Amino acid sequence: MSDEAAAGYVRVRLDLSYDGSEFSGWAKQAGGRRTVQGEIEDALRTVTRSGQTYELTVAGRTDAGVHARGQVAHVDLPREVWAEHNQKLLKRLAGRLPRDVRVWALREAPSGFNARFSAIWRRYAYRVTDNPGGVDPLLRNHVLWHDWPLDVDAMNEAARRLLGEHDFAAYCKKREGATTIRTLQELSLAKGDDGIITATVRADAFCHNMVRSLIGALLFVGDGHRPPNWPAKVLAAGVRDSAVHVVRPHGLTLEEVGYPADELLAARGKEARNKRSLPSAGCC
Repeated sequence: MSDEAAAGYVRVRLDLSYDGSEFSGWAKQAGGRRTVQGEIEDALRTVTRSGQTYELTVAGRTDAGVHARGQVAHVDLPREVWAEHNQKLLKRLAGRLPRDVRVWALREAPSGFNARFSAIWRRYAYRVTDNPGGVDPLLRNHVLWHDWPLDVDAMNEAARRLLGEHDFAAYCKKREGATTIRTLQELSLAKGDDGIITATVRADAFCHNMVRSLIGALLFVGDGHRPPNWPAKVLAAGVRDSAVHVVRPHGLTLEEVGYPADELLAARGKEARNKRSLPSAGCC
């Protein structure tokens, strides 16, 4: 996965959003399941009248049912295709794509840009309500209902203990050969006047199920089933705890992806590819 387009191609950055309710996640899958990547690639092939599929690379692959407001992807297009279609491509995609996915911006990417490896952070929001009456029907596909009262202060106390660089193996679905070391830059919760609690979760990257597992642990603290120090103890143990539930996906939205200044993109791409390890204890 190169940080530069091949000769004769132009790397194009796409900023997009989607309602994940009816998608089987971002990534194309066998068996004809509907995915965000599949829909956009099909639309690109159609509107550019191309005989081939131009594959997208995305900042963060979202699971089935997860939404995105600030997703970023890139695609390498033949230079002549980009020259012919770039002025009208955005509008043509709007006419071809289904209503639950939109591309908001298309532009030639700077040198060294890779939607996945150049990113320095991803910010998600998870929305939940403890309203005794449940979720507003108009928000039911984006807000989780928790049927116990939640103590937001206790949840924030627990969240603060998880910040920093750690091995999040206890909160991730393990994938062969992949590291679970991540830097959790922000984890905080606030309750709005509408009764919706929004958890903001920002990290340099996330491993599979990490956000939804963290929220599951915090909900257990918020409803009084566990003390505020429990999520940190689970983290330190380094193994999955059966009491940590992976909450349902529909409350989760990828809100924003951050990138460094253009001149730092290539260096960030190389850094992101390095397998991480935590500093060892002791001196020798």
